[in-house]
Amino acid sequence: MAEQLGGLTDLACSNVGGRVVYANDQLFADRRNLIRPEPSAYQVHTYGPDGKIYDGWETRRRRDPADRPGHDFAIVRLGIPGIVRSVVVDTAHFRGNYPPFASIEATASEGYPVAQDLPESAWTTILPQVPLKGDTANTFEVNSDRRWTHVRLSIHPDGGVARLRVLGEAVPDPRHLTGTIDLAALANGGAVVGCSDMFYSSAGKLIQPGDPATTEGGWENARRRDGGNDWVVFALAGAGYLRRAVIDTSHFLGNAPGEVRLSGTPLGEPDNWQEVLPRQPLRPDSVHQLRIGFDLLTQVRMDVYPDGGMSRVRLFGELHRDALTALTLRYLAALPDGHLEELLLAVPDLSSEDADRLRSSRGSLETVPPALWAYLVDWSG
Repeated sequence: MAEQLGGLTDLACSNVGGRVVYANDQLFADRRNLIRPEPSAYQVHTYGPDGKIYDGWETRRRRDPADRPGHDFAIVRLGIPGIVRSVVVDTAHFRGNYPPFASIEATASEGYPVAQDLPESAWTTILPQVPLKGDTANTFEVNSDRRWTHVRLSIHPDGGVARLRVLGEAVPDPRHLTGTIDLAALANGGAVVGCSDMFYSSAGKLIQPGDPATTEGGWENARRRDGGNDWVVFALAGAGYLRRAVIDTSHFLGNAPGEVRLSGTPLGEPDNWQEVLPRQPLRPDSVHQLRIGFDLLTQVRMDVYPDGGMSRVRLFGELHRDALTALTLRYLAALPDGHLEELLLAVPDLSSEDADRLRSSRGSLETVPPALWAYLVDWSG
């Protein structure tokens, strides 16, 4: 679910590092099922000692308000912090035991806080209480322009949810974008924006974090019979200097491409595709390290010949100074107030006057003090 092309990403999916860090109850079904990438499965006649086994998260029934007042909830640390545009509360297979209502709050912080211990004031409602239908992918738009690191799903009062999808846009921390980085990585703001064929699995998986355990975790197309070849287009996190490519065909034995070629579009020339890496052979089940030297690309196209699958593509290089500046300003503009204050407290030698100017106009280059530039990206703005 995290690998949608050119659109929104499931920021919470376990495939991109999302984790359900807490749930107040999970008697019937494990909270970790909430963010599994595959659709919820249903098997008939599957019962355990506590009742029917569901591929989802399910809490016990609330009976006595004096004994168990309130409602149930689960907290998810997003694998990729970002701006949330919509959420899906999927109650697949839950028919007589789904929650009648749900709501979602969000918070953001430095590091890895113990989110269940945060005060209520740290949470912001991004989806007020809404009615749910059973056995349905309940989809809701979210009106928020802030960058969140955690979400809290509350179900009212109890019941089961198969999957939670938190769809949005990655907003990377500029402290992780300095030096040589993977310019295509989903977590850094890269995206797959075009692909010739995704018969078996999505090309969006190529830029996910980590290494897949099987071919299912990578991209695989159908067998070509027309004499052509398959391809993928990557939009880089920003204009950058491409230095090295990693083409990983791990696990693809009889179905890896025979050859690969890379081309790119220079900054300011979106339709001018230039060869970056000449056509050359690939080996099955191998990690290919390929040296490249090219200035200021914004997109990269990978052609494979004639077809086949691979696990990951990494495009290493450095962001141009202007691209890093733009990404830093976007990050600052998207921080919730509480996270911004936490960040400002951590910056050495930041005056109160400079902090006030930044609070008043976060998206302006002129209001970002040199001390903050140095703290975030290691150079003076």
